[in-house]
Amino acid sequence: MDLAERPDTLGRPIIGVQVEIRDAAGAPVAVGVEGEICVRSAYNMIGYWNDPDATARTIRADRWLHTGDIGSLDEQGRIALSSRRTDLVIRGGENVYPAEIEGVLIEHPAVAEAMVLGIPHDDLGQEVAAVVVPRDGADPTEEELRAYVAERLAYFKVPSHWRFTRTPLPRNATGKVKRAEVSA
Repeated sequence: MDLAERPDTLGRPIIGVQVEIRDAAGAPVAVGVEGEICVRSAYNMIGYWNDPDATARTIRADRWLHTGDIGSLDEQGRIALSSRRTDLVIRGGENVYPAEIEGVLIEHPAVAEAMVLGIPHDDLGQEVAAVVVPRDGADPTEEELRAYVAERLAYFKVPSHWRFTRTPLPRNATGKVKRAEVSA
């Protein structure tokens, strides 16, 4: 039922699982506000094998596991996933979720693959950069893609740096892009 009503969400947690969305200070936020997805249940891991530092960063004393995922809850308790905290680009104080921009870019008929990342900027903290793999036979320009994204998203989400490559983005066994191996 959740999938039919809200296909853009992950659904509701199963019985016995508590979910909260928390701000950067660790305080729960209101419905519809984005923050880090935190979970607590009997199903949670108790820690990382032989790594107490990683355990302390992930699982707090009150047994809440901080997932590193950014999302929100709706009025019915359904979870909407936005991004990974480590993927988040903070440009001039604005949160920019790479997945949103990547989704727009791959809708362009000349784009086969796209990855968005943050690069350092002296004044803004980070700028938005895009790595684009064109479709076979296509040759999109930076200006064309910049205009395409600008028509669909806020100005601060439009990449200011572009890299085009004919080499497919590196992927792991499950098909996810290995973000750490891609540079702008």
